[in-house]
Amino acid sequence: MTTITAKKPTKATSKDLPADAKTQAKIFLIGMMGSGKSYWADKLKKKLKVPAYDLDSLVEMMEEKSIKEIFEEDGEEYFRKAEAKMLRLFSEKKQFIVSCGGGTACYNDNMKWMNKHGITVWIDEPVETLCERLSKEKFHRPLIKDLDDQSLKSFLKKQLEERTAFYDQCAYRLNSKELSETTFLKIIASNA
Repeated sequence: MTTITAKKPTKATSKDLPADAKTQAKIFLIGMMGSGKSYWADKLKKKLKVPAYDLDSLVEMMEEKSIKEIFEEDGEEYFRKAEAKMLRLFSEKKQFIVSCGGGTACYNDNMKWMNKHGITVWIDEPVETLCERLSKEKFHRPLIKDLDDQSLKSFLKKQLEERTAFYDQCAYRLNSKELSETTFLKIIASNA
């Protein structure tokens, strides 16, 4: 894993990339819920003109049920198998940005597979930042909708402890100080 160290900001644009870098962009964004994976996928999609996907949304479309309904009706094991199946369909795509669910990295050798088929980037935000973001949108997230702020913090700390060993298998780890379009463009260029 490479941890990006913030340096003096430079202006980089998608035009600064090698000609084939944009067409070879295969990025898997991993990390905890609330870390900004969807935000960065959307931002990079616009910058690179590369398709972006939300893995949970694709599973919901494939199963014709919400994630909550899949967990309640079929169980987590079924969901994790469906998630792995959907993830592996990206082996057929030439370019993409995938925003993975928080637990995607932890099951079915998904990290090994993602590292083989693209660039894995862990968006690593502190628990305090996650709590601040998620406390405003609890009602959208079934796993945390009934948690008060202290319970939310405990829940996130426990999840992060359980998932860190999987997230640590990523190619790149970015914290909030390092997150920028320029950093992502440099990562893509160095893997072209």
